[in-house]
This record gives sequence, C-alpha cells and structure tokens, in this order.
Amino acid sequence: MASGHVDSGIDNWDKLCRDISGCRQCALCEARANVVIGRGSSGAGILFIGEGPGESEDLQGLPFVGKAGKLLDLALCGLMYPEGSYYIANIVKCRPPGNRAPTDEEAEACLPYLRRQTRLIAPKIVICLGAVAVRHILGREHRITQVRGGWFERKGLFIMPTFHPAALLRDENKKAYMWNDLKMALKIYNEIS
Repeated sequence: MASGHVDSGIDNWDKLCRDISGCRQCALCEARANVVIGRGSSGAGILFIGEGPGESEDLQGLPFVGKAGKLLDLALCGLMYPEGSYYIANIVKCRPPGNRAPTDEEAEACLPYLRRQTRLIAPKIVICLGAVAVRHILGREHRITQVRGGWFERKGLFIMPTFHPAALLRDENKKAYMWNDLKMALKIYNEIS
C-alpha cells in the first residue's frame, strides 16, 4: 500500500490533516466514506481518545456524533467543561467494518497520526475512553475495569482511563463511574491550567 506518512521534519495541523486524509496504510481506507480526524479545539488542554469511528461518524466525518457521542457531549456539558478545553480523537481514523474494534495491525498503522495530533495539540491531560484506547495508549497488560479512574503519567502527560460512552449505553451502572472520572479530570485540569 502507498504510504500516507510523510515526514518533512516540519509538522502543522494542515499537513497532518492532508496526510491523514490521503492515508492508505491499512485496508480500512477501502470502505470508508470519510476519514474521521477529530473535533474540538486543536489547542485543547484535554485530549479524549476513543477507539474508532462508527457508522454515524464515518458518514459525518466527525468522531463521537452517534448515540455514544451524544452521551459524552451531555456529560461534558453537564460538568461544564469549558468551550475549547478539549479535543476528541480516536485510535483509528477510518471505520472498522460492522463497528468492530480495530485490529492491532490497523491501530499500529494509525497510531503515528494520533501521536502527531497529540504533539500538535499539546494537551496536559489525556482521557482514554474504553478498553481499546487503554490497550494502545497504556499497554496491553492494562484492563479498563482495573485501571478506570486511575492516573498515569507518561512523557509529561497525565492519563486517565474511563469507560467508553458506548459501554454506558449497555450498562447504566457505569454512568456514575464515568461521571466521577470526568469530574475529577476537570478538577485536575483546572488545577494545572
């Protein structure tokens, strides 16, 4: 497959978006309607990372716009996250067929883009939404049910895993946990900003 990773030594948001939009690193590009880069402020202090686009996201070209996204937006609004304080992205930028979790190979092909996004955004806090984000950001040995709500520090970033909003749609008992996690993340963000 043709390489979508171009490195001229100078990176900026426009170049990153062009590189992602032209990516052919894995087979996910073949069935996508849209590349889903992210949404929010590119100068945000908080970066949310999910697993990958679903059907609604693929059609609209934006992450977290389906039912799970609406639930996340409600929580952020309810907790009064400041406008411009966050950016939302995913491990992979193209929709896996049938909304399945991305394979390790698909994630590895796309992670350089997420790393570039993270460098350009320069957040202080990263919130991993769900097991796939936890596995690829913190490591395969971590399980969401064991690390959820905990804090990790890596390369100057404070990282907190929490449940993916889609998990809350399947199990309402998890809503209070996610609410408290997001509340704590906002408190930490306000303290370090």
